[in-house]
Amino acid sequence: MNSAFQSADWSIFVGYFVLLAFTGWWFNRGNIGSSREFFTGDRQIPTWVIAVSVLATAQSAATFLGAPDYAYRGDLTYLTTNLGALVAAFFVAHFLLPKFYQYKVTTAYALLQHRFGEQTKRHAGWMYLIGRLFASGARLYMAAIALSMILFTDIAPAHVLGAIALLCLVSFAYSTWGGIRSVIYGDAIQCAVYVGAAVLVLGYLFWQLPGDSNQIWQSLQTPADGSGNKLRLLDFGTDLSPAGAFNLLSTFTGFFLLFIASFGLDQDLTQRALSCRDARQGTWALVGSVLLVVPVVSVLLGIGLLLFLFYQDPAYHSAGGLAPQSRFAGETITVFMFYVLHELPAGLRGLVTVGVIAAAVSTLTSGLNSMASVLMEDMLKPRLGSRLSARAEVPLARALMFLLMLALGAMAMLCFYWQQYSDTPLLAFALGVMVFSYSGLLAVFAVALFSQRGNTASCALALLTGFVVAALQQPYIQQWYLPPAWQFDLAFTWQLCIGFILATLVALSGKPQPVITWTEKSEGLSAQRSDEVPDACLSARN
Repeated sequence: MNSAFQSADWSIFVGYFVLLAFTGWWFNRGNIGSSREFFTGDRQIPTWVIAVSVLATAQSAATFLGAPDYAYRGDLTYLTTNLGALVAAFFVAHFLLPKFYQYKVTTAYALLQHRFGEQTKRHAGWMYLIGRLFASGARLYMAAIALSMILFTDIAPAHVLGAIALLCLVSFAYSTWGGIRSVIYGDAIQCAVYVGAAVLVLGYLFWQLPGDSNQIWQSLQTPADGSGNKLRLLDFGTDLSPAGAFNLLSTFTGFFLLFIASFGLDQDLTQRALSCRDARQGTWALVGSVLLVVPVVSVLLGIGLLLFLFYQDPAYHSAGGLAPQSRFAGETITVFMFYVLHELPAGLRGLVTVGVIAAAVSTLTSGLNSMASVLMEDMLKPRLGSRLSARAEVPLARALMFLLMLALGAMAMLCFYWQQYSDTPLLAFALGVMVFSYSGLLAVFAVALFSQRGNTASCALALLTGFVVAALQQPYIQQWYLPPAWQFDLAFTWQLCIGFILATLVALSGKPQPVITWTEKSEGLSAQRSDEVPDACLSARN
């Protein structure tokens, strides 16, 4: 096999998998008696562990590889999107988490059952599954690209497929036996691995550059190539194109909506908050994860800034040699991956590879478990009822995770061709695919929480509207239905805003209907028909 690895790299690579095997066995020693315990950990997991798990899940391989590339080409404005994340975390904590715990739901979409009925819950669950398949598939594809570059020195389809298979099998093996408990504790370990790798790369880069920290700081403030200040944090511009995706206007509009959906409507992260003891602990977990993101992303952006000096600044250019213009099978390599392949010594190269795998595994294990929880709790159990015994729940959940693993692998290969056809930058591609499902989900939950309108039909149409509007805004689709003069290219944040507004109007167009309300009994939740819409059943006023 043609590989950039040496014996020291292989040793670290093998050692990482040994660590995964040991921790997987350690966390899975107990018996799991029900699907609720499998998907919520019986709500006995410490808050700080859940906060780290949210961080690890949110910071996928897309961030691990894309953040250095963003800072290399731009500045630090990507970091300020966490302001939108912080506001969104408090919004979710105030309006959504108390409802989740009040009704003792296992998935976020079960909340819609109290407002619109069983059918709307299923519709929202299916939309989440489609969106999560898109998002996790895109992140799996990005991680596989990096892994293929390092292991095979190219991204030939067969090699990418091999990398996808390796990542899928590792994620499935780690998450399937211990459920959410092993996923959350495993996320903490994966986070330590890839953050440690990033810190070591940052230190090695700093050591390679001549001059002291003051000289480096000055070089970043006034780059020799005449470009803008690389240390800029705040972008007050009003650019609506992809170039302005990380300005403050986007931060408090599109990114605010994006993070509400991530924290409160996307089962991938919401499941973490539902694993806490109560809503208060869930709030601390969400807010803590946002605060933890700042130093982690700062390290990754710092790598990009130092890479800019290493390759582009004449004062340091002799240290870096040729500028990173290498290409693999038509795909431009990220500057971070170019540096890993050509500059890192043996051992550290292996550690970065392990970091990429860790970032991918933490995202994939979460996606597998959360998608299985929606399929199991929202789709199958209500239909099977008493025919599904408690003993059969956990094996069924594991079987669902295996099928979802195959679906994610297939989606990742589809993204291999989709991304190259659309010619979208990797980071923008990974973030943009979320718009397809988030637009409609945000609209349905907004109508459920803050109005007394809407019904099953209008909510179903709103979910479809959000998906279709997001698709119609993609530049590679516009060329099929718009003349060139009418085509436009909006940042994904504004695509989300437009999709959300239109889908909300559609959801509001439905007249109120009789809904299903629920009362808790000792054996679970039982349905009772109500002939009138409750007074703001899920209103924020409650």
